[in-house]
Amino acid sequence: MTHVRNGGDLVVESLSSLGAASVFGLPGQHALGLFDALRRSPLRYVGLRVENNAGFAADGYARTAGTVAPLFLSTGPGALTSLAALQEAAAASVPVLAVSSQIPSAGLGGRRRGYLHELVDQQASFRDVVKSVHTARTASQIPSALAAAWESALTAPFGPVWVEVPQDVLLAPTTVPPVTRLRAEARPLAPRPELIAEAALLLARAQRPVILAGGGVVRSGATAELLRLAELLRAPVASTYGAKGAFPWEHPLSLQSWMEDRHTTDLLEEADVLLVVGSGLGELSSNYHTFAPRGRLIQIEADLGKLESNHPAFGIHADARLALAALHDSVPAGEPDGRAEEVAAGLLKRVRARLDGQGLDPERELLASLRRALPDGSPVFFDMTILGYWAWSAFDAREPNTMHSAQGAGGLGYGFPAALGAAVATPDRPVLAVSGDGGAMYSIAELATARQLGLNVTWLIVDDGGYGILREYMTDTFGEATATELARPDFVRLAESFGVPATLTGLPDVERDLAAALASPGPSVVVLPAVLRMFAPTHLDADRESGGLAL
Repeated sequence: MTHVRNGGDLVVESLSSLGAASVFGLPGQHALGLFDALRRSPLRYVGLRVENNAGFAADGYARTAGTVAPLFLSTGPGALTSLAALQEAAAASVPVLAVSSQIPSAGLGGRRRGYLHELVDQQASFRDVVKSVHTARTASQIPSALAAAWESALTAPFGPVWVEVPQDVLLAPTTVPPVTRLRAEARPLAPRPELIAEAALLLARAQRPVILAGGGVVRSGATAELLRLAELLRAPVASTYGAKGAFPWEHPLSLQSWMEDRHTTDLLEEADVLLVVGSGLGELSSNYHTFAPRGRLIQIEADLGKLESNHPAFGIHADARLALAALHDSVPAGEPDGRAEEVAAGLLKRVRARLDGQGLDPERELLASLRRALPDGSPVFFDMTILGYWAWSAFDAREPNTMHSAQGAGGLGYGFPAALGAAVATPDRPVLAVSGDGGAMYSIAELATARQLGLNVTWLIVDDGGYGILREYMTDTFGEATATELARPDFVRLAESFGVPATLTGLPDVERDLAAALASPGPSVVVLPAVLRMFAPTHLDADRESGGLAL
Protein backbone atom coordinates (compact mmCIF):
# COMPACT_ATOMS: atom_id res chain seq x y z
CA MET A 1 0.00 0.00 0.00
CA THR A 2 1.45 3.35 -1.06
CA HIS A 3 1.35 5.94 1.69
CA VAL A 4 0.39 9.55 1.01
CA ARG A 5 2.07 11.98 3.43
CA ASN A 6 -0.28 13.59 5.92
CA GLY A 7 -0.34 15.83 8.99
CA GLY A 8 0.94 13.05 11.23
CA ASP A 9 4.06 12.83 9.07
CA LEU A 10 4.59 16.57 9.48
CA VAL A 11 4.48 16.17 13.27
CA VAL A 12 7.11 13.43 13.44
CA GLU A 13 9.28 15.09 10.76
CA SER A 14 9.18 18.34 12.72
CA LEU A 15 10.08 16.69 16.02
CA SER A 16 12.94 14.76 14.40
CA SER A 17 14.27 17.95 12.83
CA LEU A 18 14.10 19.71 16.19
CA GLY A 19 16.26 17.00 17.76
CA ALA A 20 13.83 14.56 19.34
CA ALA A 21 14.95 10.94 19.62
CA SER A 22 12.11 9.32 21.59
CA VAL A 23 8.37 9.82 21.96
CA PHE A 24 6.25 8.71 24.91
CA GLY A 25 2.53 8.16 24.84
CA LEU A 26 -0.55 6.05 24.39
CA PRO A 27 -2.61 5.75 21.19
CA GLY A 28 -6.25 6.71 20.84
CA GLN A 29 -8.80 6.95 18.04
CA HIS A 30 -8.30 10.60 17.18
CA ALA A 31 -4.50 10.33 17.44
CA LEU A 32 -3.98 7.33 15.16
CA GLY A 33 -2.48 9.57 12.48
CA LEU A 34 0.29 10.51 14.94
CA PHE A 35 1.11 6.94 15.84
CA ASP A 36 0.95 5.60 12.29
CA ALA A 37 3.48 8.25 11.26
CA LEU A 38 5.94 6.94 13.85
CA ARG A 39 6.42 3.88 11.64
CA ARG A 40 7.99 6.10 9.00
CA SER A 41 10.24 8.08 11.34
CA PRO A 42 13.49 7.48 13.22
CA LEU A 43 11.78 8.34 16.52
CA ARG A 44 11.68 5.62 19.15
CA TYR A 45 8.21 5.09 20.52
CA VAL A 46 7.95 4.29 24.24
CA GLY A 47 4.40 3.19 24.97
CA LEU A 48 3.04 3.25 28.51
CA ARG A 49 -0.19 1.70 29.79
CA VAL A 50 -1.75 4.85 31.31
CA GLU A 51 -1.51 8.41 29.97
CA ASN A 52 -0.53 9.86 33.34
CA ASN A 53 2.33 7.37 33.57
CA ALA A 54 3.36 8.27 30.02
CA GLY A 55 3.59 11.88 31.17
CA PHE A 56 5.70 10.90 34.17
CA ALA A 57 7.96 8.82 31.91
CA ALA A 58 8.42 11.79 29.59
CA ASP A 59 9.25 13.89 32.67
CA GLY A 60 11.91 11.40 33.81
CA TYR A 61 13.40 11.29 30.31
CA ALA A 62 13.52 15.08 29.99
CA ARG A 63 15.20 15.52 33.38
CA THR A 64 17.81 12.85 32.66
CA ALA A 65 18.52 13.65 29.01
CA GLY A 66 18.41 17.40 29.56
CA THR A 67 16.20 18.02 26.55
CA VAL A 68 12.58 18.18 25.44
CA ALA A 69 10.53 14.98 25.77
CA PRO A 70 7.62 14.65 23.30
CA LEU A 71 4.41 13.09 24.65
CA PHE A 72 1.67 11.88 22.27
CA LEU A 73 -1.89 11.88 23.61
CA SER A 74 -5.37 11.35 22.28
CA THR A 75 -8.36 13.61 22.71
CA GLY A 76 -10.57 14.09 25.77
CA PRO A 77 -10.13 11.37 28.43
CA GLY A 78 -6.65 10.43 27.23
CA ALA A 79 -5.47 14.02 27.30
CA LEU A 80 -7.11 14.80 30.64
CA THR A 81 -5.55 11.74 32.28
CA SER A 82 -2.12 13.33 31.74
CA LEU A 83 -2.90 16.45 33.77
CA ALA A 84 -1.28 15.35 37.04
CA ALA A 85 1.95 14.49 35.22
CA LEU A 86 2.00 17.82 33.42
CA GLN A 87 1.41 19.62 36.72
CA GLU A 88 4.50 17.92 38.16
CA ALA A 89 6.51 18.93 35.08
CA ALA A 90 5.29 22.50 35.48
CA ALA A 91 6.10 22.65 39.19
CA ALA A 92 9.59 21.23 38.61
CA SER A 93 10.30 23.15 35.37
CA VAL A 94 10.64 20.09 33.14
CA PRO A 95 10.41 20.49 29.33
CA VAL A 96 7.70 18.02 28.26
CA LEU A 97 6.10 18.73 24.87
CA ALA A 98 2.61 17.25 24.79
CA VAL A 99 1.08 16.77 21.34
CA SER A 100 -2.61 16.01 21.56
CA SER A 101 -5.16 15.23 18.90
CA GLN A 102 -8.47 17.07 18.80
CA ILE A 103 -11.91 16.27 17.51
CA PRO A 104 -12.36 17.02 13.80
CA SER A 105 -12.21 20.69 12.84
CA ALA A 106 -15.94 20.75 12.08
CA GLY A 107 -16.65 20.32 15.80
CA LEU A 108 -14.44 23.14 17.04
CA GLY A 109 -15.52 26.64 17.96
CA GLY A 110 -18.01 25.76 20.69
CA ARG A 111 -20.49 23.91 18.50
CA ARG A 112 -21.74 20.71 20.16
CA ARG A 113 -21.54 18.16 17.35
CA GLY A 114 -21.46 15.08 19.57
CA TYR A 115 -18.05 13.77 18.53
CA LEU A 116 -16.42 11.07 20.62
CA HIS A 117 -14.26 12.66 23.41
CA GLU A 118 -15.65 16.12 22.61
CA LEU A 119 -14.90 18.97 25.02
CA VAL A 120 -16.15 22.52 24.60
CA ASP A 121 -12.62 23.87 25.03
CA GLN A 122 -9.99 21.18 25.55
CA GLN A 123 -7.18 23.74 25.76
CA ALA A 124 -8.84 25.39 28.76
CA SER A 125 -8.13 22.30 30.84
CA PHE A 126 -4.40 22.75 30.25
CA ARG A 127 -3.83 26.52 30.17
CA ASP A 128 -3.53 26.74 33.95
CA VAL A 129 -1.05 23.85 34.02
CA VAL A 130 1.35 24.14 31.09
CA LYS A 131 3.71 26.97 30.22
CA SER A 132 2.22 27.69 26.80
CA VAL A 133 -0.50 26.41 24.46
CA HIS A 134 -0.06 26.11 20.68
CA THR A 135 -2.55 25.12 17.99
CA ALA A 136 -2.26 23.89 14.41
CA ARG A 137 -5.53 24.16 12.53
CA THR A 138 -3.98 23.37 9.15
CA ALA A 139 -1.10 21.15 8.06
CA SER A 140 1.07 24.12 7.11
CA GLN A 141 0.86 25.39 10.71
CA ILE A 142 2.22 22.18 12.26
CA PRO A 143 6.00 22.78 11.91
CA SER A 144 5.80 26.36 13.17
CA ALA A 145 3.58 25.42 16.11
CA LEU A 146 5.96 22.66 17.18
CA ALA A 147 9.03 24.88 16.80
CA ALA A 148 7.39 27.58 18.94
CA ALA A 149 6.44 25.00 21.56
CA TRP A 150 9.96 23.51 21.60
CA GLU A 151 11.48 26.96 22.08
CA SER A 152 9.04 27.76 24.87
CA ALA A 153 9.75 24.49 26.68
CA LEU A 154 13.52 25.10 26.65
CA THR A 155 13.51 28.81 27.45
CA ALA A 156 14.12 29.51 31.13
CA PRO A 157 12.14 28.74 33.14
CA PHE A 158 11.73 25.36 31.47
CA GLY A 159 8.29 23.82 31.50
CA PRO A 160 5.71 21.64 29.78
CA VAL A 161 3.93 22.91 26.67
CA TRP A 162 0.79 21.86 24.84
CA VAL A 163 0.22 21.46 21.08
CA GLU A 164 -3.16 20.52 19.66
CA VAL A 165 -3.95 19.19 16.16
CA PRO A 166 -7.44 18.10 14.97
CA GLN A 167 -7.92 14.53 13.86
CA ASP A 168 -8.76 15.44 10.26
CA VAL A 169 -5.61 17.57 9.93
CA LEU A 170 -3.49 14.66 11.13
CA LEU A 171 -5.05 12.29 8.60
CA ALA A 172 -5.51 14.50 5.55
CA PRO A 173 -2.98 14.30 2.67
CA THR A 174 -0.64 17.28 2.53
CA THR A 175 1.47 18.94 -0.14
CA VAL A 176 3.71 20.60 2.48
CA PRO A 177 7.29 19.46 1.67
CA PRO A 178 9.09 17.14 4.13
CA VAL A 179 10.45 19.01 7.15
CA THR A 180 14.25 18.87 7.18
CA ARG A 181 15.70 22.09 8.60
CA LEU A 182 13.37 23.15 11.40
CA ARG A 183 15.20 24.93 14.22
CA ALA A 184 14.18 26.33 17.60
CA GLU A 185 16.64 28.10 19.88
CA ALA A 186 15.95 28.86 23.52
CA ARG A 187 16.08 32.56 24.27
CA PRO A 188 18.83 33.35 26.82
CA LEU A 189 17.59 35.05 29.97
CA ALA A 190 20.61 37.13 30.90
CA PRO A 191 20.69 39.31 34.05
CA ARG A 192 20.71 43.07 33.71
CA PRO A 193 24.25 44.40 34.37
CA GLU A 194 23.15 47.08 36.84
CA LEU A 195 21.41 44.45 38.98
CA ILE A 196 24.49 42.24 39.01
CA ALA A 197 26.66 45.20 39.99
CA GLU A 198 24.41 46.07 42.94
CA ALA A 199 24.10 42.44 44.08
CA ALA A 200 27.88 42.04 43.88
CA LEU A 201 28.31 45.11 46.07
CA LEU A 202 25.87 43.74 48.67
CA LEU A 203 27.66 40.38 48.75
CA ALA A 204 31.11 41.95 48.93
CA ARG A 205 30.07 43.95 52.01
CA ALA A 206 28.34 41.01 53.72
CA GLN A 207 29.79 39.69 56.96
CA ARG A 208 27.55 36.61 57.12
CA PRO A 209 26.59 35.65 53.53
CA VAL A 210 24.72 32.41 52.95
CA ILE A 211 23.50 30.86 49.68
CA LEU A 212 20.31 28.86 49.22
CA ALA A 213 20.40 26.87 45.97
CA GLY A 214 17.10 25.83 44.42
CA GLY A 215 16.08 23.53 41.61
CA GLY A 216 16.79 26.24 39.05
CA VAL A 217 20.52 25.69 39.64
CA VAL A 218 20.21 22.07 38.51
CA ARG A 219 17.86 22.81 35.60
CA SER A 220 20.16 25.49 34.21
CA GLY A 221 23.32 23.41 34.64
CA ALA A 222 24.80 25.96 37.03
CA THR A 223 26.47 23.67 39.58
CA ALA A 224 30.02 24.66 38.62
CA GLU A 225 29.13 28.35 38.77
CA LEU A 226 27.53 27.87 42.20
CA LEU A 227 30.63 26.17 43.57
CA ARG A 228 32.97 28.88 42.28
CA LEU A 229 30.87 31.70 43.72
CA ALA A 230 30.42 30.00 47.12
CA GLU A 231 34.16 29.46 47.45
CA LEU A 232 34.82 33.03 46.36
CA LEU A 233 32.39 34.43 48.92
CA ARG A 234 33.27 31.87 51.63
CA ALA A 235 29.51 31.41 51.96
CA PRO A 236 27.81 28.26 53.33
CA VAL A 237 25.37 26.69 50.86
CA ALA A 238 22.07 24.95 51.61
CA SER A 239 20.26 23.06 48.85
CA THR A 240 16.50 22.77 48.54
CA TYR A 241 14.93 19.40 47.82
CA GLY A 242 14.77 20.23 44.13
CA ALA A 243 18.48 21.09 44.10
CA LYS A 244 19.90 17.77 45.30
CA GLY A 245 23.43 17.43 43.96
CA ALA A 246 23.71 21.12 43.09
CA PHE A 247 26.48 21.52 45.68
CA PRO A 248 28.93 18.82 46.87
CA TRP A 249 27.36 17.12 49.90
CA GLU A 250 30.60 16.80 51.90
CA HIS A 251 32.09 20.17 50.91
CA PRO A 252 33.26 22.16 53.97
CA LEU A 253 30.76 24.89 53.06
CA SER A 254 27.83 22.51 52.55
CA LEU A 255 24.79 22.86 54.80
CA GLN A 256 23.27 19.91 52.92
CA SER A 257 19.46 19.85 52.59
CA TRP A 258 17.91 19.89 56.04
CA MET A 259 15.26 22.42 55.03
CA GLU A 260 12.72 21.12 57.58
CA ASP A 261 15.12 21.48 60.50
CA ARG A 262 14.77 24.65 62.54
CA HIS A 263 18.55 24.94 62.94
CA THR A 264 18.86 25.41 59.16
CA THR A 265 15.99 27.89 59.13
CA ASP A 266 17.67 29.87 61.92
CA LEU A 267 20.94 30.05 60.02
CA LEU A 268 19.26 31.26 56.85
CA GLU A 269 17.39 33.90 58.84
CA GLU A 270 20.56 35.14 60.55
CA ALA A 271 22.49 35.76 57.33
CA ASP A 272 23.05 39.46 56.76
CA VAL A 273 22.85 38.73 53.00
CA LEU A 274 21.05 35.62 51.80
CA LEU A 275 21.47 34.80 48.11
CA VAL A 276 18.58 32.62 46.89
CA VAL A 277 19.18 31.11 43.45
CA GLY A 278 16.54 29.26 41.47
CA SER A 279 14.00 28.91 44.28
CA GLY A 280 10.71 30.64 44.92
CA LEU A 281 11.01 29.97 48.69
CA GLY A 282 7.82 27.97 48.61
CA GLU A 283 6.32 25.82 51.33
CA LEU A 284 8.99 23.11 51.52
CA SER A 285 11.94 25.43 50.93
CA SER A 286 10.85 27.77 53.71
CA ASN A 287 10.17 25.15 56.40
CA TYR A 288 6.44 25.51 55.76
CA HIS A 289 6.57 29.30 55.57
CA THR A 290 8.14 29.72 59.01
CA PHE A 291 11.27 31.24 57.45
CA ALA A 292 11.48 34.97 58.22
CA PRO A 293 14.73 36.56 56.97
CA ARG A 294 16.21 39.36 59.05
CA GLY A 295 18.97 40.37 56.63
CA ARG A 296 19.04 41.43 53.00
CA LEU A 297 17.61 38.95 50.52
CA ILE A 298 18.87 38.65 46.94
CA GLN A 299 16.75 36.40 44.73
CA ILE A 300 17.78 35.13 41.30
CA GLU A 301 14.80 33.52 39.58
CA ALA A 302 13.90 32.76 35.96
CA ASP A 303 10.18 32.44 36.72
CA LEU A 304 8.61 35.88 37.14
CA GLY A 305 5.71 34.28 39.01
CA LYS A 306 8.12 33.16 41.75
CA LEU A 307 10.27 36.29 41.92
CA GLU A 308 9.59 38.00 45.28
CA SER A 309 6.37 35.99 45.55
CA ASN A 310 6.94 35.08 49.23
CA HIS A 311 9.44 37.65 50.54
CA PRO A 312 10.56 41.12 49.49
CA ALA A 313 13.97 40.84 47.88
CA PHE A 314 16.49 42.43 45.57
CA GLY A 315 15.08 40.53 42.60
CA ILE A 316 17.06 39.51 39.53
CA HIS A 317 15.03 37.97 36.73
CA ALA A 318 17.58 35.74 35.05
CA ASP A 319 18.78 32.23 34.29
CA ALA A 320 20.70 30.86 37.28
CA ARG A 321 23.83 29.89 35.35
CA LEU A 322 24.19 33.24 33.59
CA ALA A 323 23.55 35.20 36.80
CA LEU A 324 25.95 33.16 38.97
CA ALA A 325 28.70 33.46 36.36
CA ALA A 326 28.19 37.22 36.18
CA LEU A 327 28.25 37.55 39.97
CA HIS A 328 31.47 35.54 40.20
CA ASP A 329 33.11 37.93 37.75
CA SER A 330 31.88 40.98 39.68
CA VAL A 331 32.53 40.09 43.35
CA PRO A 332 36.06 40.57 44.72
CA ALA A 333 37.59 37.55 46.41
CA GLY A 334 37.18 37.38 50.18
CA GLU A 335 39.77 36.47 52.76
CA PRO A 336 39.27 32.89 54.00
CA ASP A 337 39.18 32.67 57.79
CA GLY A 338 37.47 29.32 58.34
CA ARG A 339 34.46 30.77 60.13
CA ALA A 340 32.01 29.77 57.41
CA GLU A 341 33.30 26.21 57.45
CA GLU A 342 32.92 26.10 61.24
CA VAL A 343 29.35 27.31 60.97
CA ALA A 344 28.50 24.66 58.37
CA ALA A 345 30.04 21.91 60.47
CA GLY A 346 28.30 23.20 63.60
CA LEU A 347 24.93 23.21 61.91
CA LEU A 348 25.24 19.62 60.69
CA LYS A 349 26.39 18.52 64.14
CA ARG A 350 23.30 20.05 65.71
CA VAL A 351 21.03 18.45 63.10
CA ARG A 352 22.55 15.05 63.80
CA ALA A 353 22.18 15.58 67.54
CA ARG A 354 18.47 16.32 67.10
CA LEU A 355 18.02 13.14 65.06
CA ASP A 356 20.04 11.08 67.55
CA GLY A 357 17.44 11.78 70.18
CA GLN A 358 14.50 10.47 68.12
CA GLY A 359 15.31 6.75 67.87
CA LEU A 360 15.40 6.73 64.06
CA ASP A 361 18.37 4.46 63.45
CA PRO A 362 16.44 2.01 61.19
CA GLU A 363 15.34 4.80 58.85
CA ARG A 364 18.78 6.36 58.71
CA GLU A 365 20.48 3.03 58.07
CA LEU A 366 17.96 2.13 55.36
CA LEU A 367 18.71 5.34 53.48
CA ALA A 368 22.45 4.75 53.92
CA SER A 369 22.01 1.19 52.59
CA LEU A 370 20.22 2.52 49.55
CA ARG A 371 23.02 5.00 48.91
CA ARG A 372 25.69 2.29 49.17
CA ALA A 373 23.80 -0.03 46.82
CA LEU A 374 23.18 2.58 44.13
CA PRO A 375 26.15 3.19 41.78
CA ASP A 376 27.36 6.77 41.57
CA GLY A 377 25.81 8.51 38.59
CA SER A 378 22.76 6.24 38.51
CA PRO A 379 19.47 8.17 38.71
CA VAL A 380 17.00 7.50 41.52
CA PHE A 381 13.34 8.51 41.45
CA PHE A 382 11.38 8.74 44.69
CA ASP A 383 7.61 8.59 44.90
CA MET A 384 5.70 10.46 47.61
CA THR A 385 6.59 8.00 50.35
CA ILE A 386 8.24 8.22 53.78
CA LEU A 387 11.61 7.02 52.48
CA GLY A 388 11.37 9.67 49.78
CA TYR A 389 10.66 12.33 52.40
CA TRP A 390 13.77 11.20 54.24
CA ALA A 391 15.76 11.38 51.02
CA TRP A 392 14.79 15.02 50.45
CA SER A 393 16.75 15.97 53.55
CA ALA A 394 19.29 13.19 54.06
CA PHE A 395 20.22 11.59 50.71
CA ASP A 396 23.58 12.40 49.15
CA ALA A 397 22.89 12.60 45.41
CA ARG A 398 26.69 12.77 44.79
CA GLU A 399 26.17 14.07 41.27
CA PRO A 400 23.79 16.77 40.01
CA ASN A 401 20.59 15.76 38.28
CA THR A 402 20.59 12.20 39.64
CA MET A 403 17.96 12.40 42.41
CA HIS A 404 14.39 13.24 41.51
CA SER A 405 11.03 13.14 43.23
CA ALA A 406 7.48 14.37 42.81
CA GLN A 407 7.90 17.08 45.44
CA GLY A 408 7.06 19.77 42.88
CA ALA A 409 3.35 18.98 42.72
CA GLY A 410 3.27 16.15 45.27
CA GLY A 411 1.29 13.57 43.32
CA LEU A 412 1.42 9.82 43.92
CA GLY A 413 2.62 7.35 41.32
CA TYR A 414 5.58 9.32 39.95
CA GLY A 415 8.59 7.21 40.87
CA PHE A 416 8.39 4.08 38.71
CA PRO A 417 7.18 5.53 35.37
CA ALA A 418 9.61 8.45 35.67
CA ALA A 419 12.41 5.95 36.25
CA LEU A 420 11.36 4.11 33.08
CA GLY A 421 11.77 7.35 31.14
CA ALA A 422 15.21 7.87 32.64
CA ALA A 423 16.18 4.33 31.64
CA VAL A 424 15.30 5.16 28.03
CA ALA A 425 17.58 8.22 28.25
CA THR A 426 20.46 6.34 29.92
CA PRO A 427 20.37 2.70 28.82
CA ASP A 428 23.98 2.14 29.93
CA ARG A 429 23.32 2.54 33.66
CA PRO A 430 20.79 1.12 36.13
CA VAL A 431 17.98 3.31 37.44
CA LEU A 432 16.29 2.99 40.83
CA ALA A 433 12.66 3.79 41.65
CA VAL A 434 11.37 3.94 45.24
CA SER A 435 7.66 3.76 46.11
CA GLY A 436 5.42 2.89 48.98
CA ASP A 437 2.78 0.21 48.51
CA GLY A 438 0.05 2.83 48.06
CA GLY A 439 1.97 4.76 45.41
CA ALA A 440 3.07 1.56 43.70
CA MET A 441 -0.54 0.66 42.91
CA TYR A 442 -0.82 3.83 40.79
CA SER A 443 1.69 2.49 38.28
CA ILE A 444 1.74 -1.28 38.71
CA ALA A 445 0.58 -1.71 35.09
CA GLU A 446 3.90 -0.28 33.93
CA LEU A 447 5.63 -3.49 34.97
CA ALA A 448 4.36 -4.69 31.60
CA THR A 449 6.07 -1.73 29.92
CA ALA A 450 9.34 -2.38 31.75
CA ARG A 451 9.24 -6.05 30.77
CA GLN A 452 8.26 -5.42 27.16
CA LEU A 453 11.04 -2.88 26.62
CA GLY A 454 13.63 -4.58 28.83
CA LEU A 455 14.39 -1.37 30.73
CA ASN A 456 17.09 -1.41 33.42
CA VAL A 457 14.96 -0.22 36.32
CA THR A 458 14.94 -1.68 39.82
CA TRP A 459 11.79 -0.86 41.77
CA LEU A 460 12.04 -0.80 45.57
CA ILE A 461 8.55 -1.05 47.08
CA VAL A 462 8.42 -0.27 50.80
CA ASP A 463 5.28 -2.07 51.95
CA ASP A 464 3.82 -0.65 55.15
CA GLY A 465 0.22 -1.62 54.49
CA GLY A 466 -1.17 1.78 53.58
CA TYR A 467 -0.50 5.44 52.97
CA GLY A 468 2.23 5.66 55.61
CA ILE A 469 2.89 9.39 55.65
CA LEU A 470 -0.85 10.20 55.76
CA ARG A 471 -1.19 7.69 58.61
CA GLU A 472 1.44 9.66 60.54
CA TYR A 473 -0.11 13.04 59.74
CA MET A 474 -3.61 11.97 60.79
CA THR A 475 -2.44 10.21 63.93
CA ASP A 476 -0.41 13.23 65.01
CA THR A 477 -3.29 15.61 64.28
CA PHE A 478 -6.39 13.66 65.25
CA GLY A 479 -5.10 10.84 67.45
CA GLU A 480 -6.00 8.15 64.93
CA ALA A 481 -5.94 7.60 61.18
CA THR A 482 -8.83 7.13 58.75
CA ALA A 483 -8.79 5.86 55.15
CA THR A 484 -5.08 5.11 55.22
CA GLU A 485 -5.05 1.30 55.52
CA LEU A 486 -4.92 -0.67 52.29
CA ALA A 487 -5.42 -4.21 51.08
CA ARG A 488 -2.64 -4.90 48.60
CA PRO A 489 -1.33 -7.73 46.48
CA ASP A 490 1.65 -9.99 47.00
CA PHE A 491 4.00 -7.70 45.13
CA VAL A 492 6.62 -10.40 44.57
CA ARG A 493 4.18 -12.80 42.92
CA LEU A 494 2.50 -9.96 41.04
CA ALA A 495 5.83 -8.80 39.56
CA GLU A 496 6.72 -12.36 38.63
CA SER A 497 3.38 -12.71 36.83
CA PHE A 498 4.60 -9.92 34.53
CA GLY A 499 7.83 -11.84 33.94
CA VAL A 500 9.79 -9.42 36.16
CA PRO A 501 12.12 -11.03 38.74
CA ALA A 502 11.30 -10.01 42.31
CA THR A 503 12.83 -10.42 45.75
CA LEU A 504 11.33 -10.17 49.23
CA THR A 505 13.90 -8.56 51.50
CA GLY A 506 14.31 -7.26 55.05
CA LEU A 507 16.17 -4.37 56.61
CA PRO A 508 19.36 -6.41 57.27
CA ASP A 509 19.49 -7.63 53.65
CA VAL A 510 18.14 -4.71 51.63
CA GLU A 511 21.56 -3.36 50.61
CA ARG A 512 22.67 -6.74 49.30
CA ASP A 513 19.42 -7.44 47.49
CA LEU A 514 19.22 -3.96 45.95
CA ALA A 515 22.82 -4.12 44.74
CA ALA A 516 22.18 -7.51 43.13
CA ALA A 517 19.01 -6.30 41.42
CA LEU A 518 20.70 -3.14 40.13
CA ALA A 519 23.56 -5.20 38.72
CA SER A 520 21.19 -7.45 36.75
CA PRO A 521 20.04 -6.31 33.30
CA GLY A 522 16.38 -5.59 32.72
CA PRO A 523 13.64 -4.70 35.21
CA SER A 524 13.45 -6.07 38.74
CA VAL A 525 11.45 -5.54 41.91
CA VAL A 526 12.61 -5.60 45.54
CA VAL A 527 9.85 -5.61 48.17
CA LEU A 528 10.65 -4.44 51.69
CA PRO A 529 7.94 -4.88 54.35
CA ALA A 530 8.68 -2.09 56.84
CA VAL A 531 6.86 0.60 58.79
CA LEU A 532 9.05 3.69 58.75
CA ARG A 533 8.76 6.87 60.80
CA MET A 534 9.50 10.46 59.90
CA PHE A 535 11.75 12.69 61.97
CA ALA A 536 9.94 15.16 64.20
CA PRO A 537 8.81 18.35 62.45
CA THR A 538 10.20 21.67 63.61
CA HIS A 539 7.80 24.05 61.87
CA LEU A 540 5.19 23.23 64.53
CA ASP A 541 7.46 24.08 67.46
CA ALA A 542 6.05 26.82 69.64
CA ASP A 543 9.47 27.49 71.09
CA ARG A 544 11.82 28.28 68.23
CA GLU A 545 15.12 27.96 69.98
CA SER A 546 18.02 29.90 68.60
CA GLY A 547 20.96 27.59 68.23
CA GLY A 548 23.71 30.17 68.35
CA LEU A 549 24.39 29.60 64.67
CA ALA A 550 25.37 33.14 63.77
CA LEU A 551 28.32 33.34 61.43
